[in-house]
Amino acid sequence: MKGLMQPAPLALTQAFERAERLYPGKPVVTATPGGIERTTYGEWAQRTRRLAGALDVLGVSADGRVGTFGWNTARHLELYFAAPCSGRVLHTLNIRLFAEQVTYIANHAEDEVVFVDRSLVGQLWPLVDTFTTVRHVVVMDDGSGDPVPDDPRIVDYEELLAGAEPVAGFTVSDEDRAAAMCYTSGTTGNPKGVVYTHRSMTLHAIGTMLADTFAISEADTILPVVPMFHANAWGLAHAAVMAGASLVLPGPDLSPGAIAGLMEAERVTLAAGVPTIWMGVLDELDGRDLSALTRIVCGGSAVPRALSEAYRERLGNPILQAWGMTETSPIGTVARVKSTLADRPQDELAGLRATAGLPAPLVRCRIVEPGADAELPWDGEAQGELQATGPWVAAGYYDDERSPASFTEDGWLRTGDVAVISPEGYVRLVDRTKDVIKSGGEWISSVELENEIMGHPAVAEAAVIAVPDEKWGERPLACVVLAPGASLTADELREHLAARVARWWLPERVEFIDEVPKTSVGKFSKKDLRARFAAEAEAVAEAPQ
Repeated sequence: MKGLMQPAPLALTQAFERAERLYPGKPVVTATPGGIERTTYGEWAQRTRRLAGALDVLGVSADGRVGTFGWNTARHLELYFAAPCSGRVLHTLNIRLFAEQVTYIANHAEDEVVFVDRSLVGQLWPLVDTFTTVRHVVVMDDGSGDPVPDDPRIVDYEELLAGAEPVAGFTVSDEDRAAAMCYTSGTTGNPKGVVYTHRSMTLHAIGTMLADTFAISEADTILPVVPMFHANAWGLAHAAVMAGASLVLPGPDLSPGAIAGLMEAERVTLAAGVPTIWMGVLDELDGRDLSALTRIVCGGSAVPRALSEAYRERLGNPILQAWGMTETSPIGTVARVKSTLADRPQDELAGLRATAGLPAPLVRCRIVEPGADAELPWDGEAQGELQATGPWVAAGYYDDERSPASFTEDGWLRTGDVAVISPEGYVRLVDRTKDVIKSGGEWISSVELENEIMGHPAVAEAAVIAVPDEKWGERPLACVVLAPGASLTADELREHLAARVARWWLPERVEFIDEVPKTSVGKFSKKDLRARFAAEAEAVAEAPQ
């Protein structure tokens, strides 16, 4: 027996039209080099409709890929909806990728036009002749940058909008139509393309609005520090529009002082960024009124317990950790504490908050024996590869022969993360499969070791890598960045760790470095550290004794 409900497709047009009709006066704020720019959802919606008409003027095909190369701004938000609501596919180009990777993904996606902030023209323009399908480069003047080259392929954004007729009605009848593309920032091989549908993005936006995830509502003022050029700004831009929440977009200045200043001045209630952002902002909290802030969302890599608890002590709100990937749109799990566990000692609650959390509604997770795909128990002990499935989880990569290796025969995504799941359902990431350390046949979690090292008050950042060892196969090497003005010896660090981890986890070697190298999305780049230290350790291990 079939039900009798209307078969309305789930499309981003519904989120757009809801904000336009119900919340036209709600603010959208952008921080620019020239100061704060303010608009409203009503004005933004008019410009977005005009931008959709401008894509017709440019001759972008019916399902053409519309590239963006920009910061978090109101103009970027116009593109977030004008492209998919007019049937095209938004393709956010990661401004922090290497030049050859930008060329690869623009050509692989077959971008027909790229919209770029003027402050980034100097970075993009040298690559234009390597693009095979891009016919136009539209420059959005964000108030800084070098003079724009005199070239017929360049179009001014505001002139383009002024000369276009607004699209009166948006129609997307197929919810499985592609809405956006984002390429992974993998450390090996070319990035892989993930193609989101209107249905997946709509469901993901709804998912972030649930009380047990981010609890986004119309009353919120949301600051996505996480970039719009990667992983959909964690879905916050779409959810804010759908809910009618106020938006604060940070533009190019992501310095700790600028972020803290925006949170205070704009009365932000929810802010989201990677751990390195919140490490920096922590030192900017003194003397600020952040009483409006209720959620500090953090993801991208494991949140050190010490960092989360530092925010709880300073602001009354611990960090709300979430886990996900480009392939999961990206929200997969959120570390909310169950009501049935809320009366546990504060130390246990801190431990729960430091996990990746519970699977979000509609997302399913499992851990399996690597290479065997036999599911392991949720007993808090068994370690295996984390796999995920759900309506906003990718089913494959765009035009990429690597897809079969990344998905199981029954359709689950192989995340590449090693995890443990507790009987209560809390996912604790142990490591990446390529980063876990096998010493004397036993596993050492680089993530857990890093968190304990960063719990030392003299440590600002720490990354742990495996280095070859003649006796044990591999041993951990700790790369440590000291806090400003702090001092610490390797022996003092090992003494700190001795009471917190198994003795055989203690790193014999500690390297004090100026900075942990980062990937394009702010994660620790262990590949660079291995290139720097592991080769040296291997040479020592292989040297004749």
